[in-house]
Amino acid sequence: MSQHTATKGFTLIELIIVIALIALLSTTVILVINPIRLFQEARDSQRMADINQMSRAMSLMLATNSQPVLGPSPANCYVAKALQVCTARYVSAAASTINATSAANVGFVTGGGWVPVNLGTFPAISAWPVDPTNAIGSATSTFYSYAYDSANAWEFTAAMESVRYGSSTNVDSMIAKDGGNQPLLYEVGTNVGL
Repeated sequence: MSQHTATKGFTLIELIIVIALIALLSTTVILVINPIRLFQEARDSQRMADINQMSRAMSLMLATNSQPVLGPSPANCYVAKALQVCTARYVSAAASTINATSAANVGFVTGGGWVPVNLGTFPAISAWPVDPTNAIGSATSTFYSYAYDSANAWEFTAAMESVRYGSSTNVDSMIAKDGGNQPLLYEVGTNVGL
């Protein structure tokens, strides 16, 4: 007599049900976590840190320098990205220019970087930062800009991506709290109305 041993395993229907449940759970987790929103908020956090670091460096330079130079005369606006003029952000600016620095020296803090300011012998930062995406011409243009006037007032700006930090209608967002005159930009400086 021969004995038949039954093999145990999953039927095709059981496998399909398990795969469907895994797909449903995966989709739910992805929708709840929303990685795109998390990445936007992370880049916005970096932007706020960069802008605040640049602001502290400028404040230190102004406090320790009896004859500060905020840039060439006449006063202009500068961006860290070529092909973009500042009038896209500063419509009221009488003059605007592109700081045509090469990629190699875009961060120089000795006056040759994208911000035309020499921070002096003891700079508070080692390099002028640029936006995490530094994008122009996409759905949202994200780049840093710097403006100054003849009264030694200055301003750094950044466009935020996330609703949490960049919505002008969200009273808790950084844009709503910065006191500036640009409703879509995070503005920091001695005159956030430039």
